[in-house]
Amino acid sequence: MESTKKSTFRAVTDHISKRLRSVGDVRNLSYLPRWIILTLDMLVVCFCALITYKMLAEMDKNFIHKTWVVYIVSGYLFYNLFFFWLLRTYSGIIRHSSFIDAVKIFISLFLTLIFLVLTNYVFYFLNGRKLFMNAGLFINFIFSFCGLFLYRIVVKQTFEIYFSGKKTNELIRALIYGSDANAISVANALKSEKPLRFRIVGFVDKQNQNSSKRILNLPILNLSKRIPVIMRSIEAEALIIADKSLAKEEKLVIVDECLEYNYKVYTVPLISDWEDRKEISQKVKTFQIQDLLERKPIVLDNKSISTQLNNKTVLITGAAGSIGSEITRQVINFNPKRVIMLDQAETPLHNLTLEINQIFTEARTNSVIGDVRNRDSMVQVFERFKPDVVYHAAAYKHVPLMEENPSQAIFVNVMGTKNLTDLSCEYNVESFVMVSTDKAVNPSNVMGASKRIAEKYVQSLHHKLVEGNTKCKTKFITTRFGNVLGSNGSVVPLFTEQIAKGGPVTITHPEIIRYFMTIPEACQLVLEAGAMGRGGEIYIFDMGKPVKIIDLANKMIRLAGFTPDKEIKIQIVGLRPGEKLYEELLNDASKTLPTHHEKIMISHEVNEEFETVFTEISELIGLALSHSKSEIIVGKMKVIVPEFKSLNSDFASLDNVLKTASSKND
Repeated sequence: MESTKKSTFRAVTDHISKRLRSVGDVRNLSYLPRWIILTLDMLVVCFCALITYKMLAEMDKNFIHKTWVVYIVSGYLFYNLFFFWLLRTYSGIIRHSSFIDAVKIFISLFLTLIFLVLTNYVFYFLNGRKLFMNAGLFINFIFSFCGLFLYRIVVKQTFEIYFSGKKTNELIRALIYGSDANAISVANALKSEKPLRFRIVGFVDKQNQNSSKRILNLPILNLSKRIPVIMRSIEAEALIIADKSLAKEEKLVIVDECLEYNYKVYTVPLISDWEDRKEISQKVKTFQIQDLLERKPIVLDNKSISTQLNNKTVLITGAAGSIGSEITRQVINFNPKRVIMLDQAETPLHNLTLEINQIFTEARTNSVIGDVRNRDSMVQVFERFKPDVVYHAAAYKHVPLMEENPSQAIFVNVMGTKNLTDLSCEYNVESFVMVSTDKAVNPSNVMGASKRIAEKYVQSLHHKLVEGNTKCKTKFITTRFGNVLGSNGSVVPLFTEQIAKGGPVTITHPEIIRYFMTIPEACQLVLEAGAMGRGGEIYIFDMGKPVKIIDLANKMIRLAGFTPDKEIKIQIVGLRPGEKLYEELLNDASKTLPTHHEKIMISHEVNEEFETVFTEISELIGLALSHSKSEIIVGKMKVIVPEFKSLNSDFASLDNVLKTASSKND
C-alpha cells in the first residue's frame, strides 16, 4: 500500500515538473485560446485610451465629459468588444499574423471610431454637450491601431527569430534566383518554415531593372556578373532557382557555375497554390541528376494510348522490376479492364501489389508468380486471363552476370520472349510490346546479344504472319532505349550509395559515355509504341546528347556538397567484361524512319527469314538446355548475330575462330 502511494506521488510530481518545463520553454507553447487574445486586445485598447486621456490632459484638453464617465467607458468598451467579435480579430494566430489581420484590426477600430463619433453627435443634439473630444477619438484610433498591430509584430518576430529551432548563424545563407511572384512566394514559404533551413539574403533579377528596389526588405541584385561572384560578394552559401522563365540551357549553365565553386543549388517547381506555404517549402530540394539531363523532357500522346488500353486486359511481365512497375503504374491511369502483374520475384511483386491497391481504380488487378521460361506456366496465364495487350519487360539485364552465365541469358531473354511471343499469337493478343535495349545494337556482350536474338525472333515472326495471311493478327512491336536513371543496376543509385559511404566513386573508364533517360519517360515510350505501332517495328528514342560518366560522377559529388578527388575520390577500375565505351541505337546496316512524334523513330532493320531464325534459335535453346559449355553457347550466338563482337571478355577469342572459319568457307 505504501509503495503504491509513493509511485502515485512520484508520477504526479513528474507530471507537474514536465508541465513546468514546458511552460518555461516558449517553443513548447501551444496556440493561446481566443478569449485570451481578446482580453489582450481589450487591455491594449484601454491602455491606449488612458494614454490619450493623459496626453490631452497635459494640454489642458478634456478628452471625455467627466459627468458621464461610467457611460462613456461602458460605451467605449462595448463598441470595441462588439466589432472585435464581429470581425473576429482575435481568431488569428498571433505568431502567424499577416496583412489580413492588420486589415481586420483597422476596419474594427475604424467602425468603433465612426460609431463613437455618431454617438457623440447624437448626445450633443439631445443635451447640448459632447461626450468625447472628436480629435481625441481620432488620436485614440491611431494609438489603438499601432498598439494592436505592434504587439502582434513583436510576438511574430520573437517566434521567427528566437524560437525557430536554429540560430541564425546555423542557417544556410541562400540567394534566390528570380524576382517574380514565384520567387517571392518561395521566399515567404521558406521564412515561415519550421524548423528554418535557410536565411534568405537577397534576390537576383536577370532583367537588371530593379537594383534600387527591395523585396521583403531584401536587396535585389542585378545579374551584371557571374552568379558565383555575386554569391561571394554577399557571402551566400546556396542558390535557390525559382525563376519560372529560365530555359533548360540557362539553368544548366547556372548549376555548373555554382557546382564549380562548391555552392549548393536548390530547385523548386512552379508554384500554383501560394497559400500552402508548408507544401511550397517542402518542394525546395537539391537538384537531382535527372534535372540535369541535357535534353528537353519527352511528352507523348496519351490519347492514342488511352484508346488502345481502355477497357482492355493487360499483361505485364517483369512487373516487379523498375521498368515493369512503372509501366504498371502508368497503365492503371488509362482505365484498363484488368491488369495482370507477372514476376518471379515474390517480395517486390508483393510490394507493388500493396502500392497498386492504394490507387483508386476500377480496373481489377491480379498478381501472378510465374517464370517466363516455363511455357506451361505461361499457357495457364494466357488461358485464364486471355490478355488483349502484353508488355514484355521480363529480362536479365546485368552485363557482367550474363557474361558469366550465358545459358541463363538464353533461358530468360530468348526462350522467355519466344514463349510469350508464340502464346500471344496463339491466343490472338492485339499487340505485343517487347522492351529491348541499346546494348542489342552491335552487341559486345552476352546480354546485348541475347536481346538482339529476341528482337530478331519477334520481328521475323511478325513479317512471316503478314506474308502468310494467317489468322494471327497480333502486332509485334519492339522498343529500344538507353540507360534508365534510377533503375535497378543503374549507375546513379550506385554512385549515390558510394558517395553516402564517403567514396570512392568507381568508374570503369574515363572516356565511357552513355545515353540516359528517366524511368517515366522510358515507360511512356513503351506505351506510345504499343499504341502507335502497326507491327514489326523497332522504335528508338531521340535521347539527346550522351553523358560522359566521369562528368556525371563529378556533378553528383558536387550536388552532394563534396569536392571531387579531394573529399570524395574517383577511382578508375577498368572496363568490365563485355562493356563498351559507348552505346549505339542503330547498327551499321540500319536506317531510321520518322514517325508523327519528332522524338520517336523507327529503326529499319534487315528482315530475316523466320524459318532460319526459328531453327537457329531452337538450336541455341537446345544447347542451353543440354548444359553445353559457355563457349559453345556464345559461339552459336555469334553465328545468329554476326555483328556480336566480344569486348574485354574471355569470349573474344571466339571472334577470331569464327573469322577464320568464315574466310575458309569463302
